[in-house]
Amino acid sequence: MTAKECIMGRRSIRQFTDQPISEDILTQIVEEASFAPSWKHTQITRYIAVTGDVKDKIASECTDSYPNNGKIISSAPMLIAVTVIKNRSGYERDGSFTTSKGSGWQMFDAGIASQTFCLAAYEKGIGSVILGIFDEAKASAILEVPEDRELIALIPIGYPAEEPVAPKRKPVTDLLSYK
Repeated sequence: MTAKECIMGRRSIRQFTDQPISEDILTQIVEEASFAPSWKHTQITRYIAVTGDVKDKIASECTDSYPNNGKIISSAPMLIAVTVIKNRSGYERDGSFTTSKGSGWQMFDAGIASQTFCLAAYEKGIGSVILGIFDEAKASAILEVPEDRELIALIPIGYPAEEPVAPKRKPVTDLLSYK
């Protein structure tokens, strides 16, 4: 599969089969995702693989603001919690911010890592969807996320039970300008 095929073929998957994801496949996906670029090569993104009762608890207790996300999580055999190590991305060694974006760079790094994770998964036949609407505090407590980390996103993963079509894209003329 070429990079173009992977980018253009990947879709957000919200329905999964019951087939579990092997530890070997997940290890390969995370290894490939580790090549995502990061601020000054800080590599702050960390993943937590969640299954069973803990996954079900997050699905039922952390998605009140958008219940469909609970259904998606429940449908997936595995949930990946994307976390970042705080106070590294966007900072200088003395603790000051490098740019006016402040700590916002950690979200940028987590976004790049999450997309790279999803593309690596897709290449192996694993579907995914990046979820941002959930009770972060409650999910962090359930997952026992360490104090030095922040929970950024949840990614349900599994073998797809659907084949969504690509939504219409804006033309390049709307997306690109020159000066």
